[in-house]
Amino acid sequence: MTNPVNSARAIAADVTAGRTSAVETAKAALARIEAAKTLNAVVTIDPARTLADAAAVDERLRSGETMLLAGVPIIVKDNIWAGGWRITQGSRLFADFIAPRDAIAIERLRKAGAVVVGIGATSEFASKGVTNSQLYGPTHHPLDPTLTPGGSSGGPAVAVAAGLVPLAIGTDAGGSSRRPPAHVGVAGFKPSYGAIPYGPGFAEPFFGLSVIAPIAADVADIALAFEAMAGADPRDPDSAVIAQEAGDIADLHIAFSPRLGLDVAVDDVVANGLASAVQRLAAAGLPIAHRDPVWPAGATEDAIMPLQHAGLAALYGDTFRKDPAVFDPDIARQIERGLAWSGADVAGALVASTAIANAFASFFTETDLLLTPTVPCVAWPLTQLGPDMIGGRAASPRAHAVFTPFVNHARLPAISIPCGRDGRGLPFGLQIIARRGQDRTLLRAARAIEMAISE
Repeated sequence: MTNPVNSARAIAADVTAGRTSAVETAKAALARIEAAKTLNAVVTIDPARTLADAAAVDERLRSGETMLLAGVPIIVKDNIWAGGWRITQGSRLFADFIAPRDAIAIERLRKAGAVVVGIGATSEFASKGVTNSQLYGPTHHPLDPTLTPGGSSGGPAVAVAAGLVPLAIGTDAGGSSRRPPAHVGVAGFKPSYGAIPYGPGFAEPFFGLSVIAPIAADVADIALAFEAMAGADPRDPDSAVIAQEAGDIADLHIAFSPRLGLDVAVDDVVANGLASAVQRLAAAGLPIAHRDPVWPAGATEDAIMPLQHAGLAALYGDTFRKDPAVFDPDIARQIERGLAWSGADVAGALVASTAIANAFASFFTETDLLLTPTVPCVAWPLTQLGPDMIGGRAASPRAHAVFTPFVNHARLPAISIPCGRDGRGLPFGLQIIARRGQDRTLLRAARAIEMAISE
């Protein structure tokens, strides 16, 4: 990773105090983005718009306004509306789309003084576990350009890991803003469903699953962004007020599940790294029990994937029938599958989703936090949907994603924080999960865990 920038909180403090300006900060971010073009993390810039927005922040400061994120440059994922910006979902269907308004989360970030300096790459419709598209090509891992950062929020995650910006905003419907951060060595937070209002924006293929997800170098910056974005809004009927939680982290009941109770493969370096982190936490005084969730029979990602396929088919099936070549081939295959699923198949996936949510709810009646791997492996070659092998077993294209989707179906908050590296220096992450609505408790605990395992 190159040329790391100051934290979002340090930038906001400096801009507020007049030690630098929002315009100067934005210019520096634009220069870093230009210098890192080969990463293909940022697919759209608009320097004139960015500098005008930064100048407006400076003027607000001169008028006496206080802003939580004054002058902080941010990257927004290419499926979230930022008013006036080209937002494409990584799809040729939307190659010329200009967002007519901000999503509520972006509106709130701007109100808090953040400045959009670019749009971060995503896979088409945010529906793949790697970040590439026919429109923009692949996004490269910042430590090795022959590797993928994963997906679908690969652009935002790489932008933070490469030091282009301190804060990026992604989406997460199955791990899209937890797995890429784990692969590139930063933090990514999936809030409770509804904690941050979603939309206005594109029609969503992931019904009731996708959330706005901040990505940053550390938990403190993620918490800052969460406070700027969180809270109910009447424009999103699913949005909710997240309570202010109190209490001592030492009083929390914490469990560790090395495979999330699933029969899945994990590379030794990841398994050993997480076990070592748990030992350090126990030595620091956090009692941690080994406990797995108990899943219903047949609980696999395959059981719930018809929901994604059917969602894509509902939105884009007619276009697919007319011209399948307009889509990424991997997305085209998903749409084709979605068109083939019966109503009973989709209903069965909804039944499986509900059963997974109920199993997680039962688990969290006796546990406050659950620690698991975020990913079972490190990053893999750019040309592949997934690694060939994980944990000594031949790996399917989605085997790298096993630890994150169930969290979305249960609508729980979860965060990935850096946990270790393999012998080549490639990172992996620790996922921390809490019960729904306990976002602030999760962030406080994640900050303490982050500090303990990094010492």
